[in-house]
Amino acid sequence: MALNATPLAPLARLTGVRRRRGAVQALDGVDLALPAGQVTALLGVNGAGKTTAIEVLLGLQPADSGEVTLLDRPPSDLDARRLIGVMLQQAQLPERLQVGELLALTRSWYPQPRSVADCVALAGLDGLLDRRYGRLSGGQQRRVQFALALCGRPKLLFLDEPTTGLDIGARQQVWRAIRSLVADGVGILLTTHYLEEAEALADRVVVLDAGRVRADGSVGDVRAQVAQRRICCTSVVPAEVVASWPGVRTAKRIDGQLVVMAEHAESVLRRLLDADPQLGDLEVQRAGLAEAFVAMTAPAEPMSDSKQEAA
Repeated sequence: MALNATPLAPLARLTGVRRRRGAVQALDGVDLALPAGQVTALLGVNGAGKTTAIEVLLGLQPADSGEVTLLDRPPSDLDARRLIGVMLQQAQLPERLQVGELLALTRSWYPQPRSVADCVALAGLDGLLDRRYGRLSGGQQRRVQFALALCGRPKLLFLDEPTTGLDIGARQQVWRAIRSLVADGVGILLTTHYLEEAEALADRVVVLDAGRVRADGSVGDVRAQVAQRRICCTSVVPAEVVASWPGVRTAKRIDGQLVVMAEHAESVLRRLLDADPQLGDLEVQRAGLAEAFVAMTAPAEPMSDSKQEAA
């Protein structure tokens, strides 16, 4: 690469975007960039602003302020829209049409569509082309929706909860397809409630909370913003006792083991060992993406009387 080479511009961008929906500030100064050849996972609890961010990027609703670009054009630009693929949570498709007819119809909208064979292979639609869409199971319909989003050979793909309702095999099929598309340079914006899915697929994670970006970085970067550790051990100390200690977020028993999420693992470990010198099977791990996400988006809780006394 040349020494003076500059990074490629993102395929889509929100810059300082604000959007109010009624009394709710759905987006409050959001910055978001979607690069080519990467999966960006947009995470947040219901009402965090994920759907609004996607709809603003797609031109389905306007930004009140800030800048929105889609492939260096306004989101309403037809040429830009022809270069994206979209799979939303809700899709209204003609139930009487066969899957093959839906693919043919969608492919007809693009000058150089992806082949039917490629769509079938990527989405796992073998044996479904002659089936009416309305006769398919919910999981099969989601796979058809995924295939339709790929018909135009998109440069940028919006996947809103793409694997909801899929069994394990179908989910892994979609994961393989996503990795293949990214390897070909496609940029993907992924929203998912399956945090293990974001951990497995995402190059970048953006956490939205109450319309603001709380974290933006790699999975490792997001984890590093949370000092929590998971402590697993066999111990006679009751979980409810440990839960009252300072620095402990949660403590519970899972399959006979005491599992503790703690912000100050060292002090909690010392106290555990003092309380139970016979403690065994000790394992301490860094918090995963799920724990980091919960910590970032959980409302602040007032300190309980027992923790105040313990402190």
